[in-house]
Amino acid sequence: MNTLTVIGLGAGDFDQLQMGVYKKLKAAKKLYVRTVDHPVLEELSAEGLQFESFDAVYEKHNSFQPVYEEIAERLMAAAKIDDVMYAVPGHPLVAEQTVQLLIAATDERKVNLVIEGGQSFLDPIFGALKIDPIEGFQLLDGTSFSMHDINMRQHILIAQVYDTFSASEVKLTLMEKYDDEYPITVVTAAGSSQEKIVTVPLYELDQSVEVNNLTTVYVPPVKSQEEALRDWTTFRQIIATLRGPNGCPWDQKQTHESLKKYLLEEAHEYLAAVDAEDDFAMIEELGDVLLQVFLHAQIGEDQGYFSLEDVVASISEKMIRRHPHVFGDVSVEDAEGVVANWEAIKVLEKGKSDEPLLEEEYRASSALQTAYNYQKRAAEVGFDWPDVDGAWDKFAEEWQEFRNEVTKGSNASRLDEFGDVLFTLVNLARFYKLSPEEAMLHANEKFARRFGYVEAKVKESGKLFSTYTLEQLDAFWNEAKLLEKE
Repeated sequence: MNTLTVIGLGAGDFDQLQMGVYKKLKAAKKLYVRTVDHPVLEELSAEGLQFESFDAVYEKHNSFQPVYEEIAERLMAAAKIDDVMYAVPGHPLVAEQTVQLLIAATDERKVNLVIEGGQSFLDPIFGALKIDPIEGFQLLDGTSFSMHDINMRQHILIAQVYDTFSASEVKLTLMEKYDDEYPITVVTAAGSSQEKIVTVPLYELDQSVEVNNLTTVYVPPVKSQEEALRDWTTFRQIIATLRGPNGCPWDQKQTHESLKKYLLEEAHEYLAAVDAEDDFAMIEELGDVLLQVFLHAQIGEDQGYFSLEDVVASISEKMIRRHPHVFGDVSVEDAEGVVANWEAIKVLEKGKSDEPLLEEEYRASSALQTAYNYQKRAAEVGFDWPDVDGAWDKFAEEWQEFRNEVTKGSNASRLDEFGDVLFTLVNLARFYKLSPEEAMLHANEKFARRFGYVEAKVKESGKLFSTYTLEQLDAFWNEAKLLEKE
């Protein structure tokens, strides 16, 4: 089998080219280069070195992956005929996707691959920026990284920022984490005679800085929590500090039990923000819900029972396990199929059990939610009306029984029958796919809002509630309803 040799052209100009690499390039039978846009190749071409580039392949495709795949395929085809050398910028094993594809082909015995040396752009970059990589750094691909890849507390080097468009994409991605004014440094041709280093605010990356295929963008580590407020680690550190020895006395004394009511309150406030279609309120209220999650996780970690990682791992594993139609080979036709599959997986997970069916459905925090859960679980095993008409008939029956007890019954019997009325209303909500808990929250919020308007009108008049008739107060109420519709 013929040999495909990959060699690195280095990160700078001809003067930086290693002598061993130079000799091998000159001795190559058939030389391919990924791109002619490299200062070393200008000198070698002037010396009469013949080579074939893949620049035309870039023009054929709209994205990089098919470019890299075609280059790899063409190289392997050429290697079937004779020994081939393939020259890439920098070092073959640093930010070279074509080489990674060739390595994968080697594992499948499709090609006999040899990787030679070459200076990567990292060494001159570290020298130009005067940073020590042992402090921790990331090397990211400017054409494909996302904000989720960023560690704001490390040195970040972003390669593949070769034109204004790619610089703009990098800028927009970084702005999802960093402030617009955050200082970034653009390094071009590091270590060469054409080396250029420019530091600008992030928002100017694609405006006032010239970039090319020898450009690397450097983002320094954040120096304070205030610079990393969009980073999960920052929030976790804040919660750990609040719970720590020098933290907040209130946060320090909280327990899972003492925080229960706050989680409910914050969830309800978020639902109110959703009903109001207020995006800014949703952001704030979701943050309050997230605070409760992080507090409970930190308490678990403080007590040595579990950590936030355990919480994340548990829900991640569950989502993968219960979505085989996304992460596996199961097929479903629609949302109903997803729900049916989800319930079937739950049954398999729990296995056979002598535990009563309703055992896990009780919710101490909400009688309405408990009623809904009981009815839903009973319906799953067939204990349910065939259609909503049966639920309506049952409601009419229970309503009449309650009215009878109001007329001639005791307080205890009235309470009992009224409970039956509420239970049948929950059943109706279930048939119509409504959440009784959410409906009650919405009704409470609506009443508070409209009554607040009535109260404001009374205060505005300078009179007392007692001076108004019910009809007058009801008129204010109707005004509130009309204003809401407008």
